[in-house]
Amino acid sequence: MKRNDWPTTTWQAIEPDLLDMDVNKLTDLDTKIKYEYRNITGVVIARHGYIAYEKYYNGYGPEDTHHVASVTKSILSALIGIATDKGFIKHIDQTVLDFFPDYMPDLDDNLKQKITIRHLLTMTVPYPFEDWREPLDKLCIQPDWVTYTLNMLGQGGNLGTFKYSTAGAHLLSAIITRSTGKNAREFANEHLFKPIGMQEISNYEMESFGFDDLFGENVKGWVHDPQGNSTGGWGLTLSPRDMARFGLLYLNRGVWDNQSIISEKWIHESTAMNPNHYGYLWWMREEVDVRANLALGDGGNVICCIPQLDLVVAIASSFVMNPSDRWTLIKQFIIPSIRA
Repeated sequence: MKRNDWPTTTWQAIEPDLLDMDVNKLTDLDTKIKYEYRNITGVVIARHGYIAYEKYYNGYGPEDTHHVASVTKSILSALIGIATDKGFIKHIDQTVLDFFPDYMPDLDDNLKQKITIRHLLTMTVPYPFEDWREPLDKLCIQPDWVTYTLNMLGQGGNLGTFKYSTAGAHLLSAIITRSTGKNAREFANEHLFKPIGMQEISNYEMESFGFDDLFGENVKGWVHDPQGNSTGGWGLTLSPRDMARFGLLYLNRGVWDNQSIISEKWIHESTAMNPNHYGYLWWMREEVDVRANLALGDGGNVICCIPQLDLVVAIASSFVMNPSDRWTLIKQFIIPSIRA
């Protein structure tokens, strides 16, 4: 097929050869996944805006959605950017407490009053738990997750020091609700998912807030807290195709079909390299020959964007403890498949 015979619009499947990708290397990728990455359920690779590779495993197909865990955080980052672009949020240096005027901190709690949206986005907020030992189980049994998290803010550390927190991301979701009048699911459907052709997320009523409802086999759509705030740090279900669409939006600097969905300024700020290798709820990876921005979730869920190669890799996975490293898979089999 000659270039002038290509599909006239992007986001269609096209032969990898036409995208300067080695078919044999991608065949090796398929074999590697089947034998060594057995919890992978779907992979979509897009280059130059076209789908070069799409495979599904373990009985899943293109219409199936998957709980993408902390990949949710990067979606939420985009929503904060859109809300800021549209003026619902004045700027990200607004303090968190601006959005919760009904919350009354201790008068001597000066640090809590200094914490901003930017601090939440960059995970540089003090919390009273050890890094990577956040007690999410305690959050999930609270009658009010937002108040519980606000009470923790500013306790046990220094403002500006990196400490990963899923509860902090949930506060960002509550800020979406407070500033726009819609929860993150509703706001995303209108301003992100629908405009770029992603499947809209239906409202699934949650009958309980047990483990299976929040993290396990009962997760559907986008989980929410008892007050109706969409979970900020996990709980979103997406198909691999829609994961890749979202990654492509970032490669296109926020533009989809000539329509600006997120400002280029926000995209740049979100993925700018820094000493923590963490932007606005995006991880950054930089090596000698490649730089990647990654949305990462437990179990091996990944949206990997490599701007210099015009490449997006979306990997959906079922949850297992200590999954095989996805970056190794991407670096050893997907990146080498690119010829030019």
